[in-house]
Amino acid sequence: MKRRQFLTTTALTAVSFSLIPRKVISNNFPLIKPPHLQPGDGVGIISPAGATFKEDDLNIVIEAVKALKLVPKVGQYALDRYGYLAGKDGERASDINQFFADDNIALILPIRGGWGSARLLPYLDYDLIRRHPKIICGFSDITSLLLAIYAKTGLVTFHAPNGFSSWRTAQTESFRQVLFSGEKLTFRNLPDPDDANRLMQVKNRIQTITKGQAKGKLIGGNLTTLASIAGSPYLPDFTGAILFLEDIGEDVYEIDRLLNQLKLAGIFNNLAGFIFGQCSNCSADSDYGSLTLEEVIREYIQPLKIPACLGLMIGHLEIIETIPIGIEVEFDANQGTITMLESAVSKP
Repeated sequence: MKRRQFLTTTALTAVSFSLIPRKVISNNFPLIKPPHLQPGDGVGIISPAGATFKEDDLNIVIEAVKALKLVPKVGQYALDRYGYLAGKDGERASDINQFFADDNIALILPIRGGWGSARLLPYLDYDLIRRHPKIICGFSDITSLLLAIYAKTGLVTFHAPNGFSSWRTAQTESFRQVLFSGEKLTFRNLPDPDDANRLMQVKNRIQTITKGQAKGKLIGGNLTTLASIAGSPYLPDFTGAILFLEDIGEDVYEIDRLLNQLKLAGIFNNLAGFIFGQCSNCSADSDYGSLTLEEVIREYIQPLKIPACLGLMIGHLEIIETIPIGIEVEFDANQGTITMLESAVSKP
């Protein structure tokens, strides 16, 4: 299909999606697990959000993909630029649709986040995605893609490294275990090397908000991004879910505002459990009296009387583990652990 024809089609798709009544509950699809990764599989590299200004950044992503013994294929518009975005909305979405349609692609990997993924949601071909399930991963702004695709298709998606992440050993090991081997992992905080010679753990600590254990489908991602699509048809049903959230660079009052938005949207109403990971570079406003992050979270979550904790190592970190969205897990708020109860990928 020619570019002009595709953009005309996607524009009409955007109009049709805008007519859907806005509601939070939109996931009525059976769970779909994408095929597991194998050496030699193709990887579609996309830029759904912020522009990539340095071509060498893309080269680094390509090298990471090859080091995983996978075969990179760069999206047609991956290096485009439209202001701070990586091209026009229809163009960025077309790379995603085309990679889902490509039988030689097993993984769709964003270069980076930023802002702009939510603008693509009306342009995605969800019927196509449902018919051709494959792994799509990322974090931060990519949260909107992960949640929308899960909500509109039932496909398990993955809160996992973007292409330009650090790919340190622990991160790569988690990626391989979940996506190549199909292992059922338990996620817990890794010990900090600084604590090796101490009598007690000082860093990477868990704060239990409400004690207990719960089972449910694991759903979540970046708080700011999730809140930005609250009330739209692109969020899944959170009934019985274990919700995990993280953020970066927000003052505590802004976290308060975002959590209040989720509360007003009804997202907290029927949760089975709650996890707030890391809020990197988040601080109280020093100009006047402030609540702490823990106080704000407790105010919203304690009245729910569900197992909840703060401090799990999920977020904008050097080590980003591969966490499935949509599968059943067991959450222990006392220990701060998430245990996968099923594999997140399908294997023959």
